Amino acid sequence: MEREQGESHLFPILPSPVPKHEVRAVWLTTIMGLDWPKTKATSASGRERQKEELCEILDQLQACHINTVVLQTRVRGSVIYPSKIEPWDVCLTGTFDRDPGYDPLAFAIEETHKRGMELHAWLVTVPAFKVENARKMGRKSLMKTHPELLKKHGDQYYLDPGLPASSDYLKRLCEELVAGYDIDGIHFDYIRYPEYADTFNDAATFKKYGKGQSKRQWRTDNITRMVRDAYEAVKAIKPWVRVSCSPVGKYKDLSRYSAKGWSALGAVYQDAQGWLKEGIMDMLLPMMYFQGDHFYPFAADWAEHTYGRTVAPGLGIYFLHPKEKDWSFGIIQRELCYLRQMGLGGQAYFRSQFLTDDTKGIYDYLEKTYYPYPALLPPMTWQSTSVPETPHITSRTRVDGINEKIEWETETEGCRYVIYASTKTPVQTSDPKNIVKVTYDTSFTYNLLGAYYHGYHLAVTALDRYGNESLPLSLP
Repeated sequence: MEREQGESHLFPILPSPVPKHEVRAVWLTTIMGLDWPKTKATSASGRERQKEELCEILDQLQACHINTVVLQTRVRGSVIYPSKIEPWDVCLTGTFDRDPGYDPLAFAIEETHKRGMELHAWLVTVPAFKVENARKMGRKSLMKTHPELLKKHGDQYYLDPGLPASSDYLKRLCEELVAGYDIDGIHFDYIRYPEYADTFNDAATFKKYGKGQSKRQWRTDNITRMVRDAYEAVKAIKPWVRVSCSPVGKYKDLSRYSAKGWSALGAVYQDAQGWLKEGIMDMLLPMMYFQGDHFYPFAADWAEHTYGRTVAPGLGIYFLHPKEKDWSFGIIQRELCYLRQMGLGGQAYFRSQFLTDDTKGIYDYLEKTYYPYPALLPPMTWQSTSVPETPHITSRTRVDGINEKIEWETETEGCRYVIYASTKTPVQTSDPKNIVKVTYDTSFTYNLLGAYYHGYHLAVTALDRYGNESLPLSLP
């Protein structure tokens, strides 16, 4: 019997230590401007307002200690950066393939990094576009450049995962992004067969490429090939770029709990746990937009099958909204506490506006209770275990008589820095309560009188692109 909302007391809210390493991600949606942008960049003032909107969102996310912004970069066969492969998305200007007059992805990366957060480029993978938009997208539309890769299914066109050239196409998009931008991650959404896959029109493809396999195994292998090829392409250019995806929230039927016909492996051919095991995925953000027996057993299953990689379940906070399912806040609160108790790698939230609007108090809870101080992403030790060089002081300057500006550098390229403060010396950098700030800056200004009266000591560490942390520079 499934637990209903009124039975949620079966999972009591218990305090749990806040980990130092934890993914705190939010999906920032651009399709139809749902999260951003609200203003169209059709004039200089519109362009500036569009930028301001993003900065306002990022300020809010930073203030509640989100550390990973998953920005929808490829929407539906269209993108939010000047691509040589695909057209501009309609969300930016109201017109497909219209240049907004700036590079939104480059701007988003710069502003996210200013706030010490990571930016992961979110690619909607297999869906191309709705049939009604096929002729509106201009000369760089897939319909014009590679119509042979497309299959119509329902009211949309999709890449046919059974065609090796579809995997090659995805690789090209990844290579363009990773080579051209200082992104911290690539995130695949919908890297799977579509819903109602039984009616997906790939019989001719299966006949040509099936090679005696069952159609189920062939389709599963097709999606795995797309993942493997994309992963290897990203790592060949920048091995520190964290590759992730958002599989369906239930991997498969469990011995005691059925997925009710909707699972990653069973319904849409996503062998997500197999990708972790093979080492062709760094992180999963499974879409666990459920409650009760649809959530807890399947979250436990993810926790038991991480294969040393990071799994940070995605929570459907949009269901808190009265116009959605009007969930009580306790449902999300209990799920958050359970995930942390189970030792999973973090959490992700769908979607940004429901967080920044403080729907049912979710923002307030994260800022004041669940995320009381910053956290670092789990290091990708399977890519690198080398420790970056410890920062060393280059200058200490008195500012306005009562402040001191400290500047430092390190020999390791591309680092962020973690600033710690404590009344004890040496500062314990293992204790997340001591984290003051995560920054890309190589300087920090603090109040000398405040530090003296409160007895604070400072320390700075370097954090490399893989998430490995240096030994601390102690500042007496």
